[in-house]
Amino acid sequence: MSITSQEEFEKLKEIGAIVSRALRAMAAEVREGVTTAELDEVCARTLTHHGAQSSPPRVYGFPGAACISINDEAVHGVPGGRVTQRGDLVKLDLVAEKDGFHADAAVTIPVPPNRERDLALARCAEAAFRRAARVAQAGRRLNGIGQEVQTEVERRGFHVIRDLCGHGVGRTIHEAPSVPNYYAAGLRTKLTEGLVITIEPIIAAGTGTVAMDANGWTVRTVDGSRAAHYEHTVVITRGEPILLTAA
Repeated sequence: MSITSQEEFEKLKEIGAIVSRALRAMAAEVREGVTTAELDEVCARTLTHHGAQSSPPRVYGFPGAACISINDEAVHGVPGGRVTQRGDLVKLDLVAEKDGFHADAAVTIPVPPNRERDLALARCAEAAFRRAARVAQAGRRLNGIGQEVQTEVERRGFHVIRDLCGHGVGRTIHEAPSVPNYYAAGLRTKLTEGLVITIEPIIAAGTGTVAMDANGWTVRTVDGSRAAHYEHTVVITRGEPILLTAA
């Protein structure tokens, strides 16, 4: 969506802050021995406390409040009885809604002790986001975001998962435009002031090729390599974007 009023902006700020709180609450509970269902319950309780609700169950019928993906699971991991182990990379991805407005964010949380390469992968996803956010300005081309993500990820020795990308958000989970995490030469769209999108590097230590799991939800790397995910919902301005989910 594109913001057209101060009221819309304030409502997006509110749900963005709630998503941020829920992610922080989940992240604080990530440790060896916790189940993904227990983490999901932390998310659900936080959303309810703030008068919000998870978007994926309502929009797509997803069986959980948050997507919780571990190790080779890149996105859309289904919460359940899986117990986190030492050395896991846990991705927490949440889209939530309040008063008709949605916000989306994700983090990758290592469960100590971790291999240095796994930690480097998680750091890379966040660094690629930071680099891309610097060029996410009104009047610049949309494909500049992907170019910066790809450059940073490959510079650090990892690969973008090209099948997964950012997107517009606001009135529902997925809106136009798509925001690739690589340089799409034919994408000539320019960013406009007030546009609300996600910037979300989703990267792998291996080739970056992914496939759908048998559960019909979870996307995982074909080669079994670990994946990392970092995301914020942002508002495009003439300067630096406003990070709605960083409150």
